[in-house]
Amino acid sequence: MLTGHRTWIFDKKPVIVSTGTVAGPFEADGNIPKDIDLLHDNIWLNQSSFEKANRIMMEEACQYAVKNSSIEKEQVKFFISGDLINQITPTSFAAKTMNLPYFGLFSACATSMESLALSAFIINADGADYILSGCSSHNAATEKQFRYPTEYGGQKPPTAQWTVTGAGCVLVAKEGNGPQITSATVGKVVDMGMSDPFNMGGAMAPAAVDTIETHLRERNVDASYYDLIITGDLGQIGHEVSIDMLQKRGIAVTEENYKDCGLTIYREGQPVLAGGSGAACSAVTVYGHFLKKMKLNELSRILVVATGSLHSPLTVQQKDTIPCIAHAVSIESGSDVQ
Repeated sequence: MLTGHRTWIFDKKPVIVSTGTVAGPFEADGNIPKDIDLLHDNIWLNQSSFEKANRIMMEEACQYAVKNSSIEKEQVKFFISGDLINQITPTSFAAKTMNLPYFGLFSACATSMESLALSAFIINADGADYILSGCSSHNAATEKQFRYPTEYGGQKPPTAQWTVTGAGCVLVAKEGNGPQITSATVGKVVDMGMSDPFNMGGAMAPAAVDTIETHLRERNVDASYYDLIITGDLGQIGHEVSIDMLQKRGIAVTEENYKDCGLTIYREGQPVLAGGSGAACSAVTVYGHFLKKMKLNELSRILVVATGSLHSPLTVQQKDTIPCIAHAVSIESGSDVQ
């Protein structure tokens, strides 16, 4: 059911029955390694390129999501996913390996919740019984494409962020035990005229605020309805900016009920400048860390707002501004959660 202009209410409450998360060595030294299924000890994954390593991680996350469930891969109807590399080729090659009907998405770092929202919509409409939904990113592959190869040793300003090397996937089902997907708010492009590719958090904050404000209004709930509102990768700069913007709009968020995956995945002292970023930032942190808290009954209701910067190397070279987007999905504990 559509409520307002941008929010879907899922009356059948599709269920997240299992998760699969994979990350690299820098994340293994981070804040939540115990919540990640598979940690690699190098970023190459025994591959000949970083892009191929990115593909392997996506395959592994899918395989773990199926392994952690009670079904066989052949029961999965669709694979919906994306990444940050040109033409989302790592995901497309992973889809070839998984041998499943495939929807490839690009919403930059907002892809995790875009894919989850679409998966829930399809299942809620009886379009499938099981869908694998996820995304991935790789630090070195992303640096090579969007900035400079890491071998160049290019200096970055303190507003820059560290792209997460990892992949996250969930198995969404029509029924079963696990957290339930209750609604989703589709983001719209917000462009405040910023053009600095080293300040993604500041650029994305207004899009996150727009989606959060819209979601709460169209669902007719306060921020206090959720135990946590979790943004995808605003980092320290965007987190602070968005708190200020939300509070000025009368939305009561604090450091206690408003978290950011980019400030959660890495521990204090790691050299990540303003925090983590990348499509895998929200996927690994939410699917590994925050859903684990839900399964342990430490959280009952969360709103995940994945944030994405929709620029490309070409638009940056052409001195264009940075369009941004944020997609939100609400996840709530069901009465049958075990």
